[in-house]
Amino acid sequence: MRAGVTHSALRLVLLGALGLPLASGAVIAEERSAADGDGQALEAEPAPAAQESTGPPVYRPSALPDAIDVKGERPRVNPRLVAPAATELGPDLEDLPAPDSLALPTRPEQVQIRELRPLTLSQVETLVEVNNPNLKAIASQVDQAQSNLRAQIAQRYPTIDLRADSVPVFGASRTRTELAGAPNRTSSDERWRVAASLLAQWAVIDPTRDPSIAAARDQFERAKFEYIVALRDLRLQANQAYFELQRADDGVRIGQQSVRASLVSLRDTRARFQAGVATRLDVLEAETQLARDQQLLTNGLAAQAINRRALAELLDLPQDVTPTAADPPRVLGMWQPSLQESIVAAFAFREELDQTLLDIAIANSQADAALGQVRPFLNVFAGLDTAWTDFFGTNENRVKSTGNIDASVGLNFNWRLFDGGRASAEARSNRQRAEESSFRFAERRDNIRRQVEESFYELEKNNRNIATTAREVIQSRESLRLARLRLQAGVTTQREVVDNQRDLTQAEVRYSAAITDYNIRLAELRRRTGLDVIVSCPVRSLPAEKPRLDTDIPVEPTPLLPACQASEPGLL
Repeated sequence: MRAGVTHSALRLVLLGALGLPLASGAVIAEERSAADGDGQALEAEPAPAAQESTGPPVYRPSALPDAIDVKGERPRVNPRLVAPAATELGPDLEDLPAPDSLALPTRPEQVQIRELRPLTLSQVETLVEVNNPNLKAIASQVDQAQSNLRAQIAQRYPTIDLRADSVPVFGASRTRTELAGAPNRTSSDERWRVAASLLAQWAVIDPTRDPSIAAARDQFERAKFEYIVALRDLRLQANQAYFELQRADDGVRIGQQSVRASLVSLRDTRARFQAGVATRLDVLEAETQLARDQQLLTNGLAAQAINRRALAELLDLPQDVTPTAADPPRVLGMWQPSLQESIVAAFAFREELDQTLLDIAIANSQADAALGQVRPFLNVFAGLDTAWTDFFGTNENRVKSTGNIDASVGLNFNWRLFDGGRASAEARSNRQRAEESSFRFAERRDNIRRQVEESFYELEKNNRNIATTAREVIQSRESLRLARLRLQAGVTTQREVVDNQRDLTQAEVRYSAAITDYNIRLAELRRRTGLDVIVSCPVRSLPAEKPRLDTDIPVEPTPLLPACQASEPGLL
């Protein structure tokens, strides 16, 4: 009863955050009916309406609310819905800063791995938020959109222009005059001229100003939504990369255990063959199983190395550091919301839908700006023109200097009466783009629901797989133990031991894959719904001492032969 009340309270909190009072009332009714008992619940249930004899009732879906009415015409980022990204590394990670963006190694020793750094999942999330270059690039796009918005807002302010055509200008002239009966006269003038103008303008009426500012503001909000989407995707990628690395580490562990078991089996089979109680076929079967397990270990080691470097790329670690998984693979927790609650939460919290609504608003604003080009513009201006000229030369009647100051204030009116239909065509194109975005909204809505349902069903599948593969591992381990006892008693062959050992290896691989896939689906649900309502599993109490292995036989590394030599079995 307490668990049911706790789950109902969780639903109340979730649906209250989504703004669904009817759903919350349904939860309250469900809780009350559970407390009153089945009999009272049946009594409280309204009697079904009498069905017509003509046939079963026809289902008529109820009208859904409009997204613009729910989210608003211009959605804004709510910082409370997503945890902010880390901005600096802690003391335990301060030696793992991202290299310089333009750094490029040029020598082999600069890319040689010198440190294997164990990292927990929380450390990986911190590193990827601080170091990842793609997130930094998208943050720069947000700054660019903010600068563009500030540039558009500047249209509301007047402009002041200072122009100086002569700063200064030197001019010289020489004039010769010939007079009858008089000596010729020659005069020269030299002058310095300085001229400047000051013009202040302010657009009193500008039909394109407000739509341009509105479009820039929506683009800025869209860039912030894009950053949140990238942050959520990056966290999901970090979780997936870490879980895949855990899977690869578990594959190496399983491969090593299988190789050890095959070495023990091969050693015992050879001893029995020397004693004359085993055949050559038993030895060949043991050697074949050892080769299979060595191949499994080789594939696991390669997958481990590849996943380590994939995680290092995502974290943008120094070139000489390779991350390793410090945590063993284990189930992270349980998903609490139901499928329907998860779908509604995804519709409420997914930023991709908000981006599409902003695309509609941006297109409509750009359409208004296009139509504003053929509407009246009115500017008020004030100008001041000054000029100063200084003369000097041989002309006796010259003017020594002149000065001029001209001030003006007035209005400018501009109205483009005909543009060939360009403005209306641009506006129509933007309206059509807004209609396209509405169709994209429906496409993304359906895609989001499919993603949530896919992750939810896959989570349930992997939950069942964990239980079945866990039983399979236990039964296969017991079967292998009994097969070895039967072989020692001489009532079975080496083939039964080989088959049971192969079954155990495959069961352990499937068990590890089920845990990894479960954790990946859990991370996908958290990303695709915007919720973080995972109930963590209780911490397992591990023994203080490391458990002893079945055998102490070491797994020797296999030498790497050239491919040409390895492809010829007769040369091995």
